[in-house]
Amino acid sequence: QEQFVETGGGQVQAGESLRLSCTTSRRTFTTDVMGWFRQAPGKEREFVAAVPGWLGAHPNYRNSVKGRFIISRDNAKNVVDLQMKSLKPEDTAVYYCNTWPPQDVWGQGTQVTVST
Repeated sequence: QEQFVETGGGQVQAGESLRLSCTTSRRTFTTDVMGWFRQAPGKEREFVAAVPGWLGAHPNYRNSVKGRFIISRDNAKNVVDLQMKSLKPEDTAVYYCNTWPPQDVWGQGTQVTVST
């Protein structure tokens, strides 16, 4: 049973922007802490950002994306987005959304490739 569907990836030049979106069928979405994760080739999957479900909640980001990425959610639509600006080649990875802490089942992810 698919829980997470990520879209919005692509190939961009360094300094450009992308907006990723994730939809989920989780019934507990409004109370789930939702996060974005990424996995670069040959590396472990890593945390990128997360945001709790309640209104006004403060998101958390990994240090390397602070000031460039913004996570947001729409509880009415079961959607969590990741706005990425000033992309760098080191942001190249497959991006996934999941709860935090993550469920065992992951979506297909969406590929983000940043070239110099």
